[in-house]
Amino acid sequence: MTILPDVLRPGLGIVFCGTQAGRVSALRRAYYAGPGNKFWKTLHAVELIPRELAPGEFEELPNFGLGLTDVAKLTSGPDTALARSHFGVDEFLSKMRCFAPAFIAFNGKRAAQAALGVSGPLLSYGLQPVGLGGSAVYVLPSTSGAASGFWSIEPWRELAAAWRTKREQAHL
Repeated sequence: MTILPDVLRPGLGIVFCGTQAGRVSALRRAYYAGPGNKFWKTLHAVELIPRELAPGEFEELPNFGLGLTDVAKLTSGPDTALARSHFGVDEFLSKMRCFAPAFIAFNGKRAAQAALGVSGPLLSYGLQPVGLGGSAVYVLPSTSGAASGFWSIEPWRELAAAWRTKREQAHL
């Protein structure tokens, strides 16, 4: 059984993909629920959502064109405890092909490394040179409190701007 349900549907602008649910998120059954996690504050700060949502409101994200999933759906805890066998890469890739969001945004390099099969030194933050299917791919600094030393909001701003541009072009 999955720890947290996917928040996916066709036509989403951005699907955020984490590595796995953290301990607090698993306990609360809500994405990015840890006290030090900046996910919800960041979505509001870069104007992807009109107000800061509480973690328990995660199912509201499709109302704003956003979705959520994890590469490891059956485990929870710190990413350092993950084994390669915990990742459901084939399932993740299948879901992304099926739902085909405009952007796939990895919240942290660990999820991106697993899903894209790219090692750390070859992976930079921001827009990636290769997409998945018809989806553009971004790798974003993790919002986890445990990753504060690597935090920068700039790649998040770049993604939000790219999504706004794509929406504006679609309405022309």
